Amino acid sequence: MQIISNINEIRKIVKKWQKNDETIGLVPTMGALHLGHESLVKKAKTQSSKVIVSIFVNPIQFAPNEDFEKYPRTLEKDSIICQDNNVDVIFAPNANEMYADKNNLTIIVPPKNYQNKLCGLSRNGHFDGVATVVAKLFNIIHPDKAFFGQKDAQQLAIIKKMVLDLNMPVEIVSCPIIRDENGLALSSRNSYLSAEQKIKALSLNKVLQKIKEMYEKNETNHEKVLKRASILLDEAFDMEYLEAYDANTLEKIEKLRNNTLIAIAAKIGNVRLIDNIIL
Repeated sequence: MQIISNINEIRKIVKKWQKNDETIGLVPTMGALHLGHESLVKKAKTQSSKVIVSIFVNPIQFAPNEDFEKYPRTLEKDSIICQDNNVDVIFAPNANEMYADKNNLTIIVPPKNYQNKLCGLSRNGHFDGVATVVAKLFNIIHPDKAFFGQKDAQQLAIIKKMVLDLNMPVEIVSCPIIRDENGLALSSRNSYLSAEQKIKALSLNKVLQKIKEMYEKNETNHEKVLKRASILLDEAFDMEYLEAYDANTLEKIEKLRNNTLIAIAAKIGNVRLIDNIIL
């Protein structure tokens, strides 16, 4: 396995693979890899002959008051995980390599109606930064497929929309949320939680499972269902949102139905967690 930090070098490797008719799978990450990321890599290995994992803590998707500086950076540990999962190349550029002229940067701005809800309301400019870095990775690596986790459901919908609208020749593969043995959705930010907070954090999934349970009993009034389920959130958490949208278009829905995204965000201390299910 190689670790490459230079754009020209990764392009040379990809061109060589393409000449040999290799199919290329890309797993974009910000590092601090866990079992959720491993699941993406394993899916990529089943669908691609070569797999690249990008590790880059993207500065332009963090607001000034967010955790960019303290976001975990564990390249050595991440490299071991990638090697154990037979990754071919880690692409780990620094910010100067990705943004040579960061003060005059062309930014991709996803549609407002994909951004003006859920995480987009509290993280101004976040999805501009996500779309821009993902577009850059696609242009640098030219993958046949790219693998993203369903946990970041709004991000996933935005990337699919970008690929469709800009005619990018890459297939976006959605991969299911991976949870620990107690049901907590795996996240790099879980490392910020104390043992007690991790137990309290299980209540996010309890809220979602209650909604699923009521829906399966034919309760489709989403306001009623969300209100009843929200009381299961541990009182240590401050609810940011608990909302229902079409999973593909992020449009508001009148009643719960098939392919409804139920998304939750809540904060405990300085740690913000998200989770979701699709009915």
